[in-house]
Amino acid sequence: MTAAAAETRNESPDGGGGAVRQRRGGRWIERWDPEDEGFWRETGERIARRNLVFSVLSEHIGFSVWSLWSVMVLFMGPEYGIAPAEKFFLVAMPTVVGGVLRVPYTFAVARFGGRNWTVISAAMLLVPTSVAAVVLEPGTSYTTFLLVAALAGVGGGNFASSMTNINSFYPLRKKGWALGMNAGGGNIGVPVIQLLGLLVIGTAGAAHPRIVLAVYVPLIVVAAVCAALFMDNLAPVTNDTGAALDAAREPHTWVMSLLYLGTFGSFIGYSFAFGLVLQNQFARTPLQAASLTFIGPLLGSLIRPVGGRLADRFGGARITLGNFAAMGLATGVVIYASSVRSLPVFLVGFIVLFVLTGLGNGSTYKMIPGIFQAQALRRGLAGEEAAAYGRRLSGAAMGLIGAVGALGGLAINLAFRQSFLVAGSGTPAFVSFLGCYVVCGAVTWTVYLRPAARARRTARAADAGEATDAAPADEQRHAVYAEV
Repeated sequence: MTAAAAETRNESPDGGGGAVRQRRGGRWIERWDPEDEGFWRETGERIARRNLVFSVLSEHIGFSVWSLWSVMVLFMGPEYGIAPAEKFFLVAMPTVVGGVLRVPYTFAVARFGGRNWTVISAAMLLVPTSVAAVVLEPGTSYTTFLLVAALAGVGGGNFASSMTNINSFYPLRKKGWALGMNAGGGNIGVPVIQLLGLLVIGTAGAAHPRIVLAVYVPLIVVAAVCAALFMDNLAPVTNDTGAALDAAREPHTWVMSLLYLGTFGSFIGYSFAFGLVLQNQFARTPLQAASLTFIGPLLGSLIRPVGGRLADRFGGARITLGNFAAMGLATGVVIYASSVRSLPVFLVGFIVLFVLTGLGNGSTYKMIPGIFQAQALRRGLAGEEAAAYGRRLSGAAMGLIGAVGALGGLAINLAFRQSFLVAGSGTPAFVSFLGCYVVCGAVTWTVYLRPAARARRTARAADAGEATDAAPADEQRHAVYAEV
């Protein structure tokens, strides 16, 4: 019997005692061991790839809904009576709600099953799109707009559950690529809805934002139905309150939260604010702004899997450090262009910055499972025991890290709001972002590279028979992260 036929009959696809069977109304895989190369080659890779494809579809639409109001504000002309600074706060609302929701969404995967929760979370996207279609017209109060924009935050929660789910399907050696593909495909939802907004403004005009919403309602239904038909739940993935507490107590969770705030927080914050910055600092019309806003998010999304792949090959910490250094240089270009109000130079610098945020998204997320796998080895665990420990802690940590990273988008929009209120320019905000990237780079070097590098040099000298002192305790403590 072929693996596909076995899967159709809900029997063990690998003949080794695993099973896909009906339980609680959904497809459940009882045995899952991606670190077993035989299992992965014969059965696991095909099933994981199928789940990845439909996870990307759902997350992609979730990101589009999450960034919905970065497009809707371009339709909101003077007749809406909303000041430019108020629009920055409006687009920040989905960011903060999405960030908060990422924590419970992470644990929903184990509680309901990855496939089942993907169906539920996709269907929930109908709420913000339908309500926005009702209220989006001149005369609606600003408070109402804030509340409706907050509903779009459910799209941001989808990322956490999707990444936690896919993290469980793939072996450690493939996680950088798989998580990069999953997140990158989701991130592309940002430029796609911005392109749709450009198409609507360019053809029907700025008075017809409901066309954008009408396109997404059937797409949401398609995503939910596909998840129900083609995805699976992993029975071995269970909620572990102890794991959540252990992850919260683990310093590396908060270090990675800072680094992810610097990469993903920048990506989502810039994606939401780019159009408003162009309108307020460079006096672009809604059509002119819409024709440019999608470029950066598109390139940043496409390159995210590359960041994961590079991290798989060279180590996530090395790629992340180099990336923060490059982000600092690109921000310097943007500060110069912003201060002299040069739109061409600004666009070049800002688009490069977008690309780097995407690259860093991939490399930082690759670091998370590697760090906790290294923690397991440091504790003396090995084999499947070490892999299980790494999955347990990394899955729990991803929700916290993703939540903090998403809140970086809130910080960026609030920084722009204050910058334009006080200085009439985004330059002070960009200066503060530069400081953040310097701090993130220094933390990456100090925690994951500098001590490990010294420990490796000590080990090489010892192998060569040279007289050396024993590695200091802090070097030994961090040496295990050399390949993170």
